[in-house]
Amino acid sequence: MNITTTDPRLLAALGAMIAYFIGSLSFAIIVSRLFKLSDPRSYGSGNPGATNVLRSGNKAAAILTLLMDALKGYIPVMVAQHMGLNSLTVAAIGLGAFIGHLWPIFFKFEGGKGVATAAGVLLGFAPALGGLVLLTWLTMAVVFRYSSLAALTAALAAPVIQVFGWGMNPLTISTIVMSLLLIWRHEANIRKLIAGQESKLGQK
Repeated sequence: MNITTTDPRLLAALGAMIAYFIGSLSFAIIVSRLFKLSDPRSYGSGNPGATNVLRSGNKAAAILTLLMDALKGYIPVMVAQHMGLNSLTVAAIGLGAFIGHLWPIFFKFEGGKGVATAAGVLLGFAPALGGLVLLTWLTMAVVFRYSSLAALTAALAAPVIQVFGWGMNPLTISTIVMSLLLIWRHEANIRKLIAGQESKLGQK
């Protein structure tokens, strides 16, 4: 049976489920255990992500967490792209990996905010899209040194870049959903930014 001829909805559901399990690998926790660091959910913001791992003072662990969280979004999407799967399936796979990071089944559904994983997914959708979104994040992070502000700006920019560059399609819908979820997961950070209480990059 040719997988590309399978019912698109069934293929999308199956792809999303597999990607969800991949996304559920919370590398902030896994890497912290490998480096014998405290559980990132027990200090700082309590968020199992690269930024909070950086607060442990171990830059190598934070960089490895960032890389692995991005790859778990990028690799499933790229595999789907190389297999020639339809855009609905590719979009579902990207969204599945992202949701797995937010609510990981292997870690009591206590996940991160999804910034690195979303970046990986967007790079898989289109290198230019991911590159422009990452440039937006980097610019804001360098200028203001707030990871959360950079993430929020990038989340707002992603759907706009996608629509203007590639129009409306399943990948655009997936990008919009990821952006909305990412903004929602940063609710506490938004309140801290407004109150002037948000921690800057590298600050413990």
